[in-house]
Amino acid sequence: MPFNRVGNNLNTNKMKKASLISILLIGFGCIANAQTVTIGRQVMLPPKSENSSITGVSEDQIENFEYLRITDTTPFQITVPVITINGETITTDWSIKNLNVSTFRNGDPIPQAKTEEEWEKAGENEQPAWCYYENDPANGAKYGKLYNWYAVNDPRGLAPIGWHIPSAAEWTVLTDYLGGEDVAGTKMKSTSGWEENGNGTNSSGFNALPGGSRSLDGSFANVGYSGIWWSSSEGNAVYAWGRYLNYFNGIVGRLRDNKGLGFSVRCLRD
Repeated sequence: MPFNRVGNNLNTNKMKKASLISILLIGFGCIANAQTVTIGRQVMLPPKSENSSITGVSEDQIENFEYLRITDTTPFQITVPVITINGETITTDWSIKNLNVSTFRNGDPIPQAKTEEEWEKAGENEQPAWCYYENDPANGAKYGKLYNWYAVNDPRGLAPIGWHIPSAAEWTVLTDYLGGEDVAGTKMKSTSGWEENGNGTNSSGFNALPGGSRSLDGSFANVGYSGIWWSSSEGNAVYAWGRYLNYFNGIVGRLRDNKGLGFSVRCLRD
């Protein structure tokens, strides 16, 4: 059965929006008004230490992290959140695809859990794990990988250098800018790939795909019907916060669910 759940409400402080003449956007924007568009690989390497060959980011993360950069100098026509924090105007830059890496930022491998037993054991032991939906690499190419929250929260870093997993509050900044949770989903969903005519307009450029999820017992469900994304925000010792989209409406739902579940992941620029 397609995923359908309403999570608990999360109270967050509203961030003020402001206009900005020059914007750098990763992941969404008004492409029709963009003056410069660059599509490619996001590679942000720190300088190598004189005593070490370690760069601080793995080759896997370089090869599997795609980005879209849009520079638009037309004011008041930019469909991105522009927020003011402590008097400083900044933008929020999102990746345009679900994360698809198999190593942490430092190069350590993230354990792949193929069997139901491996996935269930990782959750019980509070250990990081990833998988392809139904263990099919073709699904990884389309939807990215599914991660449990222990991978999201691992101190070695799941996101590439210069990026992080967005908090629940940062997800709210995005949905508020797009008109609120009741309507933002239609603007975030891709124009194809959702079952039963559940496609969106993708006017935000977020290009949300219905990548499904993996249950605690290792079973898979809801590809084509729902997309679920972890946030970095912890609810308690058992649960963490996320966001979801369904095929049958344009709502962005909030959920607080077990950390051992497998959901998609997006990244936000630091």
